Amino acid sequence: MSLSKAAQRKRLQAIRLFLCDVDGVLTDGAIIMGQGVELKRFSIQDGLGLRLLQKEGLKVGWISNRPSTSTIERAKDLKVDYLHQQKAGTKTQAAEDMMKQAGVTWEQVCYMGDDIVDLAVLKRAGFAAAVANAIAEAKDVAHYVTKAPGGDGAVREVCEMILKAQGHWKPLVEEYSR
Repeated sequence: MSLSKAAQRKRLQAIRLFLCDVDGVLTDGAIIMGQGVELKRFSIQDGLGLRLLQKEGLKVGWISNRPSTSTIERAKDLKVDYLHQQKAGTKTQAAEDMMKQAGVTWEQVCYMGDDIVDLAVLKRAGFAAAVANAIAEAKDVAHYVTKAPGGDGAVREVCEMILKAQGHWKPLVEEYSR
């Protein structure tokens, strides 16, 4: 469901809550396991993008169908506003719980996903983004498909789109250029 640049911009201007999947969006989907330890690779650029959204007053939440201590550690590191990890239940209910806490509507939500478990939330979000390496069905319902794959700057790409649409990007660049 590709949108024109003007339609994308209008939707991005309304965003107040950024939600995303974890594995395959914030990571490349790989998990390194052994000797009771689980490791995931997260992009520093994605992390800074999320922190910049928060600096400008947006809330950030992660929804994962796979509980992981690595996800908890990274969420704490980035001071993510909402984290929901579940083995059962729907991502839609988790998103609605976060929306209630943030006091926003679906039109004010950006959601990023990559797989079948993300489809219901992608269909409801005011701005839906799928990562470059998402399944075809996620790309079909997304308003935007990133150039970058999951775990490699895709989240940052969308964060910058939001910041630019809301007029925050240039002032941030100026602030960090001093």
